[in-house]
Amino acid sequence: MENKLMIYNTLTRKKELFEPLNAPNVGLYVCGPTVYGDAHLGHARPAITFDVLFRYLQTLGYKVRYVRNITDVGHLEHDADEGEDKIAKKARLEQLEPMEVVQHYTLRYHKAMEALNVLPPSIEPHASGHIIEQIQLVKEILDNGFAYECEGSVYFDVAKYDKAHNYGILSGRNLDDVLNTTRELDGQQEKRNPADFALWKCAQPEHIMRWPSPWSDGFPGWHCECTAMGRKYLGEQFDIHGGGMDLIFPHHECESAQGVAAMGHPVVKYWLHNNMITINGQKMGKSYNNFINLSEFFTGSHPLLQQPYTPMTIRFFILQAHYRSTVDFGNEALQAAEKGLQRLMDAWNTLGTIAAGDATTVDVAALRGKCYDAMNDDMNTAQVISHLFDASRAINQIADKKATITAADLDELKETFRLFAFDILGLKEERGSDSGREEAFGKVVDMLLEQRQAAKAAKDWATSDKIRNELQALGFEIKDGKEGTTWKLNR
Repeated sequence: MENKLMIYNTLTRKKELFEPLNAPNVGLYVCGPTVYGDAHLGHARPAITFDVLFRYLQTLGYKVRYVRNITDVGHLEHDADEGEDKIAKKARLEQLEPMEVVQHYTLRYHKAMEALNVLPPSIEPHASGHIIEQIQLVKEILDNGFAYECEGSVYFDVAKYDKAHNYGILSGRNLDDVLNTTRELDGQQEKRNPADFALWKCAQPEHIMRWPSPWSDGFPGWHCECTAMGRKYLGEQFDIHGGGMDLIFPHHECESAQGVAAMGHPVVKYWLHNNMITINGQKMGKSYNNFINLSEFFTGSHPLLQQPYTPMTIRFFILQAHYRSTVDFGNEALQAAEKGLQRLMDAWNTLGTIAAGDATTVDVAALRGKCYDAMNDDMNTAQVISHLFDASRAINQIADKKATITAADLDELKETFRLFAFDILGLKEERGSDSGREEAFGKVVDMLLEQRQAAKAAKDWATSDKIRNELQALGFEIKDGKEGTTWKLNR
């Protein structure tokens, strides 16, 4: 079938037909984490959103080079180029080398992404490994007259750029708005204009992360890394740049301006942004001190959590909403997602037990087309899930002998369900990983053993042996000892 993928381009503020610059090749760049702390739910959303895009583009037959960076230098505490480097501050507080902090949290980020079934990107460059490319970018912007040096630092001249091009084209802001909302911070006297942003910062004596450059020993501005690394791995023009909506301004606005200032033309064709996850209506994030680490979700160890939630519950929770809509955290919503995911997995398992009949009395043929239509409508994963729930109801009708299906339609249903639930949405079964189900499971076994103990006390050896033998046949190892009966499942 011919697929017409429409995606919402932040740059034009409308849905557009996706037409790669160099089909069948697609260049995809997504802003990754700043690795100074554990990944939280807010990190999970862009990772899952663009993982689904990555999967779907490959399903459509594109050869995708997916670049997701690791920010390990240059991201200061304040967007206006002031404060400590976030990683350097963490290193100082914990008496570690900055790269120890980077290594520790990068490995933990990878572990969390693996649990969420997020595929690794094609390339995962580190900002600190591309200082040369960032220095070259700054030189080009200086040579083209859109930057200036002051006391060893280099700043982007926003006002001069705005006269030649349009600073604010991505965010919809005009320069007067930017000037009126720019905070006055220490060190702003170096700038000609408070809206100017750092391309290179001269390191103060206490700053331990520094590199030599033509202007000073220092470090690159936060916005430089993505422009430099995107160009290195995807070329001077590429298809898609993604990230969270909070990055539109200033980060992506500055990236866009840097690209035009250095290369003379726009670099990115489609800008895609996922919306935020909120908690009580406020963005969830480290800087707001209201975040819940993914590891806390998986263990239930945060005071706001009523129970643990599996990685697939988290993934399903995020995919139940369109990526451009806000999702508000709540235990009730997560518990509903847990039940919904289980319904889909139960239907999938039931599908494997169904016997084919002579006729099909449920609507199977339209399912694949409906799911493709939903994905092609700006990756509407919520609609795909709705169609899979419809398929689940049909599966249950067949299993209950209230409907029938032919062998050919059964194969089509299995293939479509697998394609969209597992290959594209990236869901997977988590047998034995749901602690709530495990607890209930254990209580049932304990109840049977209590009945066995009561039978033994009544010298009803037949019932006692029957319970033991049937549990053993199911794979349970039963041991009678002085302290009572113990059991374990051999699997």
